[in-house]
Amino acid sequence: MKEPLLNIENLTVSFDMYDRGFEKKRLEVIHSLSLQVYDGEILAVVGASGSGKSLLANAVLGILPGNSQVSGEMIYDGVKLDAGRQKKLRGKEIVLIPQSVDYLDPLMRVGKQVRGVSGTVEKMKKAFKRYNLSEAVEEMYPFQLSGGMARRVLVSTAVMEKSRLIIADEPTPGLDTDMAMETLRHFRELADSGCGVLLITHDIDLAFNVADRIAVFYAGTVVEECPVEDFKAGKEALRHPYSKAFIDALPQNDFKPIEGTQPYAGNLPEGCLFAPRCPYRTDKCAENIEMRELRGGKVRCIHAT
Repeated sequence: MKEPLLNIENLTVSFDMYDRGFEKKRLEVIHSLSLQVYDGEILAVVGASGSGKSLLANAVLGILPGNSQVSGEMIYDGVKLDAGRQKKLRGKEIVLIPQSVDYLDPLMRVGKQVRGVSGTVEKMKKAFKRYNLSEAVEEMYPFQLSGGMARRVLVSTAVMEKSRLIIADEPTPGLDTDMAMETLRHFRELADSGCGVLLITHDIDLAFNVADRIAVFYAGTVVEECPVEDFKAGKEALRHPYSKAFIDALPQNDFKPIEGTQPYAGNLPEGCLFAPRCPYRTDKCAENIEMRELRGGKVRCIHAT
């Protein structure tokens, strides 16, 4: 059986914080999260804002803030991904396309940032051409860029290296549909050439066109993982009630809402995190719910069939 390029098992991320009266507490925001990314594939991670998607990216890169605590296991290319290895691979074999354009250094010209340490002018010009950036952008500072231009600069920066794992955290906001699809098609080409791509996105309709698998996040963990074909087939092919509700909430399905909100990390329900909003909940949902294999995918729900 093929081994994953990135294998995450039971990842937990928490933060030390101070509450009222300067009482220190630990807030757990990612809980028992497991997923795998393989060479040659795109795994799209979808879910509501605040579900932990960007924190997952930062945990893999080792760029969480100093008050964070991480447990569980991350294996990259068969070897444990500890802090020393993260530092060695970060920006080289493992590349992040960050969600915020604030990652660009405001005091450094764009060209120098895109080229980095080992990039050449020729590589940069090729990337600029791919993403419709003029050569004049090389001499600009980030404040001179529009939001869409800054987004394309970030993508250009990430594809300069011969990376094996690309983590793209919301790479398409601010881009028109054609440029967003061009960006995703480039990720598809990189995956087809052997890279693994972890694509974190709200543009699920666009992700359908390039992804191989979908992982659905809710309240800091994965509730379903399945082939992209199951999402394309519609909610009856899916397993978890939240995944089905996610489909119903898409624009083409008239934004059909469900009652309630995603729980706050400091006030999580026992057992299934989706239970308070689920029409199928029973007393058993308050027990510990593990991911299980079902119909060619994985699901964290005792009622899924």
